[in-house]
Amino acid sequence: MIAVQSTPPQSLPSLNPPSVPANAPEHCPGTESEQAGKADACAGCANQAICASGATRAPDPNLPLIAQRLAPIKHKILVLSGKGGVGKSTFTAQLAWALSSGVKADGEEVQAGVMDIDICGPSIPTLMGVSPDEGSVRSTAQGWEPIYVLPNLALMSIGFLLPQQNSAIMWRGPKKSGLISQFLKDVAWGPLDYLLVDTPPGTSDEHLSAVQYMKEAGIDGAVVLTTPQEVSLQDVRRELDFCRKVGLRVLGVVENMSGFVCPSCKGKSDIFLPSTGGAAQMCKEMGVELLGKVPLDPRIGMSADYGVSFLDEFPDSPATEAYLGIIERLKQKLEE
Repeated sequence: MIAVQSTPPQSLPSLNPPSVPANAPEHCPGTESEQAGKADACAGCANQAICASGATRAPDPNLPLIAQRLAPIKHKILVLSGKGGVGKSTFTAQLAWALSSGVKADGEEVQAGVMDIDICGPSIPTLMGVSPDEGSVRSTAQGWEPIYVLPNLALMSIGFLLPQQNSAIMWRGPKKSGLISQFLKDVAWGPLDYLLVDTPPGTSDEHLSAVQYMKEAGIDGAVVLTTPQEVSLQDVRRELDFCRKVGLRVLGVVENMSGFVCPSCKGKSDIFLPSTGGAAQMCKEMGVELLGKVPLDPRIGMSADYGVSFLDEFPDSPATEAYLGIIERLKQKLEE
């Protein structure tokens, strides 16, 4: 059952960042960025010298507020991949369904939340079965109320803030960072056991902002997704390097679409051939753990389209068995 909120905002919140001077070049990184005065876009800017000196960089006043807001959340996990199309958002949704179905030692339900920071391609609302017509964000004295798909499963996405479902988001980096800051600072998540952050592919603005804003509040780590073929593994190696450079713990790697398992005969065949050894070999080379391999099952895509839990709908699938093994290992690592 979907808990529906009241009237959605008519327009997106104003998020023009104050750190970008009015006369800045088109791709200004912002005065608080480490690239201030050093990026290619800074060449010829009248503010280049002062930005490069570091005089404009001051501690972000939002960081203490974000840390305070996230303090009641026990575990905070980023879901990453350098490659698009590897099933990252689908995995996040299934992980959220699975975690929210758990029960704690005291008999209470596990409280989970999903924050979708794929600003230009928000898919979490569809994957969780909430359309913009059904769910909308309401502002209260405590902050923005997330959308609840279950009493113990909350969501926040820019998809809930768009005037129309098909509206394009054409924002540059500073404005994306502003919205991520607002999701972390202003959304009244309340006490959660898990907050999953679904990210876009790459190692750019959204990823840097999320790590920067959440670090003070403590991030448990990242789950990195890949598919078996080398073209995906190349980008995922860069993602793992990103985690190393920003000091983000890698909880493990998941190999998605790891062969196709026929729902009828249970026979398996490789669709994406692991020509260089797949995720297992990459993890060995990079010194990270392979949490598991999830085979292709056409019913995963169907469950995603209908916004339901694949694990609940098809408990006999080999993919469900793989998901549950990954989730169990992930829980173990979070408690270590």
